[in-house]
Amino acid sequence: MINAEQLQKAFTKPGSGLFKHEQVKAVQDVSFSAADGAVTGLLGPNGAGKSTTLRMLATLIQADSGSATIDGLDIKDDLLKVRQQLGFMPHNAGIYPRLSARENITYYARLCGLDKAKAHSRVNELAEQLEMTEFLERRATGFSQGQRTKVALARALVHQPQTIMLDEPTNGLDVMATRGLRAIIRELANQGHCIVFSSHIMQEVAALCDRVAIIANGTIAIEDDLDGIRRRTGFDDLEDAFVEAIGAAPVGAAPVGAALTGVSE
Repeated sequence: MINAEQLQKAFTKPGSGLFKHEQVKAVQDVSFSAADGAVTGLLGPNGAGKSTTLRMLATLIQADSGSATIDGLDIKDDLLKVRQQLGFMPHNAGIYPRLSARENITYYARLCGLDKAKAHSRVNELAEQLEMTEFLERRATGFSQGQRTKVALARALVHQPQTIMLDEPTNGLDVMATRGLRAIIRELANQGHCIVFSSHIMQEVAALCDRVAIIANGTIAIEDDLDGIRRRTGFDDLEDAFVEAIGAAPVGAAPVGAALTGVSE
């Protein structure tokens, strides 16, 4: 389970000439929760703060203020324990091209503390589950986007984490690969895992999520299940409801027309 409270993060943007460095607030006030046994979606336009939020929760960057717990562990005070509990697949996650798919996953399994026998067993299990057996022993050089995504997902799952966060996991996948990934995510939730994934594609979130947190301008504009979002925005059509929620975000939010365009953040 994830509980985030008033997370904030700013980055320094280099100036030029006589202009001084500028502080850019990527996340201004993000609070939301994600339950075990459910899929929670972070939906928002490009640059809304989705990836920054997930990176803070994954302990890759430290929040300027606010707090969060993952499975009851504080992301600041229990950093190493959080990482042991968490499986994180970042956006455009790189894999080592000179290693095979098996070697990429095994390397991460060993970093997570699995012994050689357990790592070997888990890689074989995931290869079957994710339909990776045909390219498991091949070097990653020349892998398709779908194959790279499967390897990155296997890395996130190899240590059997309770909580799993996926940053735009279907980016670049074809229709069949996307459907297969959705089925895997749904099955993990049915097994009791807490699943959070970010997306800028409204249809994807609507098809998979039990609960949605819509983020715009670094702030959660609305958090509810799909029926609740319809009711609170006053729109039966989900696309209209999502656009209304984003448009109602605080001043400075990304233009409504820029939202949900399918362009990667």
